[in-house]
Amino acid sequence: MARRRERPPRRPRISRRTAALAALCVASIALYSTLVPLQTLLLGTPLPLSFILGAALCVSPLLAIAHPRWAIALFCAAAFVLPLLVVPELATHSPWPWSVPALLTFVLFVGVVTFVHGARIGAFPLIIGVIASLTAPLLRPDMVATAGSAGSATADLIVTSSIAAAMLLIAALVSGRLRVSAELSREKEHSALEGSRRALVEERTRIARELHDVVAHSMSVIQVQASTARYRLPEIGEAATAEFEDIAATARASLTEMRRMLGVLRTEDQSAELTPQQGIDDVPALIDSIRRAGVEVGLVIEGGDAASAANPAVQIATFRIIQEALSNAVRHAPGARISVRLHADAATIRIRVHNAAPPRTPESHGTGYGLRGMRERSELLGGSLSAGPDDDGGWTVEASLPVGDALTTEKEIT
Repeated sequence: MARRRERPPRRPRISRRTAALAALCVASIALYSTLVPLQTLLLGTPLPLSFILGAALCVSPLLAIAHPRWAIALFCAAAFVLPLLVVPELATHSPWPWSVPALLTFVLFVGVVTFVHGARIGAFPLIIGVIASLTAPLLRPDMVATAGSAGSATADLIVTSSIAAAMLLIAALVSGRLRVSAELSREKEHSALEGSRRALVEERTRIARELHDVVAHSMSVIQVQASTARYRLPEIGEAATAEFEDIAATARASLTEMRRMLGVLRTEDQSAELTPQQGIDDVPALIDSIRRAGVEVGLVIEGGDAASAANPAVQIATFRIIQEALSNAVRHAPGARISVRLHADAATIRIRVHNAAPPRTPESHGTGYGLRGMRERSELLGGSLSAGPDDDGGWTVEASLPVGDALTTEKEIT
């Protein structure tokens, strides 16, 4: 047998939040590295103040993630002071009151606040930043009086406001889309969980109903035999007759309790099944129905007499396990050959359903409800079930169920 190649361990994936935070840090560092020298060389801002005010501007997007109010106050204060610390002679050759790095930082800050905290909070830094930049020409009339500075200042304010407003709109739309997607994902998970619970409850109800029908039949036979014993066996004494009457009364009370329990277990949208429950003798007909659908299925039954004589509950469980295993094979391995093997002896019924590797990749994957139902059926009868992939890429379901002679005797005595 060829040894499988060991796959190298997968590297842990970086979450989107971590990647976005890392990108924000890189952008802030790049803007800070550009803003400080340009502000000092082109606008004449003193170097120490460029370091301090530039740090306040560039660290604000990071601070806005956890503390938006402090970040807005810090950014607006720095944005208000920075345009005032310029040299008029130099400002005529550079954008003012917003330099290019400061404009990009402003746009980034508005986008981060809007994306993380919503459009309402994101509008605050936009409005305050625009108002602060409008006051700069009033506080520095010498800049406006400088030749050419008035027109460039107006153009700078229009461009900055337009780009920041566009960023506000884009960030609001993207964050809204992501929030809706997250809510839909949570709703899908909730629906899947509810569907799993509903499927589990319905399967348990179905199992309880089937077991009830089987046990109810046996109890009915006991009740009839005990009630008619005095007529069928006239030679028995009064003491034996009274004993049989007590047995009949106990059987009738047990039947009443079982019917009441069945009424509680059934859901409102389920009705009682009036058709006889399938057993091992119905497996060939089940295989024929699968074959008529175009699926290649092989069937081998060993020990048919022992299988037909098994406990009714075991027969129902055997049929249901084969039925569910075939349904899973047809659904998840389309076009693959399926083989069913049923071996019965005096003590155990063994089931094996195997499908080869599918010739094409299935379009859907199961939720595991069928496997859970088959496993519960096996465990309720004291058996076992295993299911899993094979080395050749196929899938095998194996179950072992006790025939149930001792179990039948115990139920009839109870």
